[in-house]
Amino acid sequence: MIHLFEKGSNGNTIVLLHGTGGNEYDLLSVGRIIDQQANILSIRGSILEYGMPRFYKRKSMVEFDYENLIDKTHELREFIDDCARIYRFDRKRVSVVAYSNGANIAASIIFHYEQAFSKAILFHPMVPIRNIELAKQSQTRIFIGAGRFDQMMPEHEVEELTQLFESTNADVEVFWTDYGHQLSKEEVLAAKAWYEGKVLYDDDF
Repeated sequence: MIHLFEKGSNGNTIVLLHGTGGNEYDLLSVGRIIDQQANILSIRGSILEYGMPRFYKRKSMVEFDYENLIDKTHELREFIDDCARIYRFDRKRVSVVAYSNGANIAASIIFHYEQAFSKAILFHPMVPIRNIELAKQSQTRIFIGAGRFDQMMPEHEVEELTQLFESTNADVEVFWTDYGHQLSKEEVLAAKAWYEGKVLYDDDF
């Protein structure tokens, strides 16, 4: 997979997964805001939709190609494991920061694998797949950034995804903004505070 790796100094690693039409450079500044000293592994989706990189195929704007999603879920998880060996970072200290399409496949990895990430920051994810047995996540912390006017991820879907994660024993924090599907400064700063273990208050952002 096309990717870039930047060596950090604190032993943490952040995996960056972009949204539709993005690339491995899109979330670099976000990753550095979250953890300036971490290793950065930023991956480009291998699927092209009308020339736009994605991490899995879809049949329409709201209907995923579930067979392809599952295949790409396993492929991406294996690639991250391979990178841990190649670049010699601690697989147990890997967090994911992902947006939209990238957040969906990150959620799918969490659905399929126990302890896939120590922390997951998911900006505007959807429920990636339903009616499967979910992997247990008793050690995993998950942050969901959501917009109250996000037509692609309505409030009921945020609630469903939260409940699914909580059913795996994950610790889930949802941060709402008064925006749509775009990634906002407020949620990035809230994600940073959450990543650092601080209690979130809406008035702070």
